[in-house]
This record gives sequence, structure tokens and C-alpha cells, in this order.
Amino acid sequence: MRYLVLSDIHANLEALEAVLAAAPAYDRALVLGDLVGYGADPDAVIERVRALDPAAIIRGNHDKVGAGLESVASFNHLARYAIAWTSHVLTPANKAWLAALPAGPAAIDDHVEICHGAPFDEDVYIFDDLDARRAFIVMQRPLCLFGHTHVPAAFRFLRDMEPVGPPRGPRFELKVDDARYLVNCGAVGQPRDGDPRAAFGLYETDTRTLSVMRVPYDISTAQSKIIAAGLPEVLAQRLAIGR
Repeated sequence: MRYLVLSDIHANLEALEAVLAAAPAYDRALVLGDLVGYGADPDAVIERVRALDPAAIIRGNHDKVGAGLESVASFNHLARYAIAWTSHVLTPANKAWLAALPAGPAAIDDHVEICHGAPFDEDVYIFDDLDARRAFIVMQRPLCLFGHTHVPAAFRFLRDMEPVGPPRGPRFELKVDDARYLVNCGAVGQPRDGDPRAAFGLYETDTRTLSVMRVPYDISTAQSKIIAAGLPEVLAQRLAIGR
């Protein structure tokens, strides 16, 4: 089985379409949440993801707030503005679908599980070794794929934490051996590691190989849509610098 790993699309249709066009052949998709927020195409992204018929999909924090399940209290002013706009423009059907997305973590098979933030809390960010150690304690599978930070990262634990990567460049390959791994394949629609290219992953179960990949997309069109929608201009500007 070959899984396409998508996370943090954030209503960026141009980035999603570029990823789907560039992705190597795959069998099913795994979607790690935050389909909406920040970008100008929440309905189109939801419909595109639904058409993929993912093997598994879980919600992110922007999905919860956009669907009306939680308040905007934890969001900064830019995220609040964008998610309020998102909630207003979503069709009732897509908002209901978004509200019904399950929370992570979710087991995919005997080797893989997915979560949005962390396996112990869907809203917690995993940025450093301390965060990763907490996650390794509660992981139920050898490989846990996560998102939320918008930054590609990989952590390995055998007898202790060991550095891996970080995943950078057009393609970074990781062999999942007898150790346990916690990996973020990056954000499709909102990269924040200084590389504006869309990020995604491909996991091959037969060889237990995980590839983290980057692909350029039509940033100018995504920016124009954000501005035309009346969203804060900084949300468009940040796409060009990957921050």
C-alpha cells in the first residue's frame, strides 16, 4: 500500500492541486486535518478532498472552529478573521461534513497512526525533543504521522531520542526500521519553514519508506484569491516566503 500524506491544506486549492498532480502513484490518501482556514477556497478544497475518498481523515483545530464546534478564543487576530470568514462562506453541507470529522489519533494499520497535533492532544504542537518525548510515551504504533506545526520534522526513538533530518529539499527519504518514528511531512497550503513550496508525504508500507516531498505551485493565484475575498493581505504575503 502506498499512502499519500496530506496535512494543513488550509483552503489553498492551488497548492493542493499541485501536490495531487506531482505526487507519485499512490493507493489511498491520509488527511491529517486543517482543510480550512487562512485560504480563499474552503468549499473547493473540501470537495476535492472528499473526492479522493481518503483511507482516513481527521480534523484539525481550524476545522473545529470553522464548523462551529469551538470558539475562536485560542486564535490570534489573523486566524480569527480568516476562520470567521470561512465559517460564513462554507456551504451548510460542507460545514456539516467538517463538523463530523473525527478527532485523532487514528490507527491506520499495525504500523501507522495519524494525529493532527499530538497523539495525546489533537491541539498540542510538537516542535522540539521535549514535545516529542511526551508523544512517544503514548504512541501506539511504530510510526506516528502528525501535522499542525506546518514544519517538516522527524524524531526517532530506539533506546533514546536520536536526531533525524530535518526533512529538507525536494525529496527526503526515511526508512522506518525497528525504532519508533514521529514525523511531520509539512503543510500543503501553509508552509512555515521558510520554503514556500507545498509539502506532502508518501509512505510505502511494503518497504516501510516515508518520503517527504516539496512541489512549487501557483502562489500568485492563491494570493490574488485571498485579497479578492477581502481577507487580510498579510495572509497572501506570507505564502511567498513560507512563514
